Amino acid sequence: MNTRLTRILASVTFALAALCGLTFIGKGGTHMLDNGAVCVQTDFWRNATLAPESLPMGKGLNASSSAMRLCQDNPSVGQRAADLGGELPWLLFGSLALLLFSRLLKAVLLQGPFTDAVSQRLSVLGWFVAAGTPLAGLVVGWSQSWLVGSMAPVAGSGSTVAGPQVLVLAGLAAVIMGKIMRDGVRMREDLEGTI
Repeated sequence: MNTRLTRILASVTFALAALCGLTFIGKGGTHMLDNGAVCVQTDFWRNATLAPESLPMGKGLNASSSAMRLCQDNPSVGQRAADLGGELPWLLFGSLALLLFSRLLKAVLLQGPFTDAVSQRLSVLGWFVAAGTPLAGLVVGWSQSWLVGSMAPVAGSGSTVAGPQVLVLAGLAAVIMGKIMRDGVRMREDLEGTI
């Protein structure tokens, strides 16, 4: 086992987790205090032949028909928060996943790779990724859907799940590997006890 590489990787993942966390806080704070326009893109009118001007839209709303991009000049607090809902969940998810991975690597450094603590941390990371991916995707989809609906009520569609849902499989694989490692650790301890 290359402990120097593992130590460097643990430090880099912790630094990335902290950077994602600071970006999460900074982006949230600056965006809520910003007074600029809020924009969202929708595929609701992709096949429509209507001109954006003929759609029932609120005051201060600009629409582009090419990509159906809606921009609200004076957004409400709810619209500004929903706009953040399209970005912040993934930053928070990434920060926490990197933090859990950093803790996993620290346990490997302190106790070795085939220990009960490592298998438990691998399982926790796996469950977090498996459950957090669809949850973050649902928050992003719901936020964007609500934002479009608040700008153009006709386009209010049901919420969708956005993002890389294939990560659910990676999370479940980590849970399974954690379980296999835990069983291997117990078998090794039983074997050492009998010899």
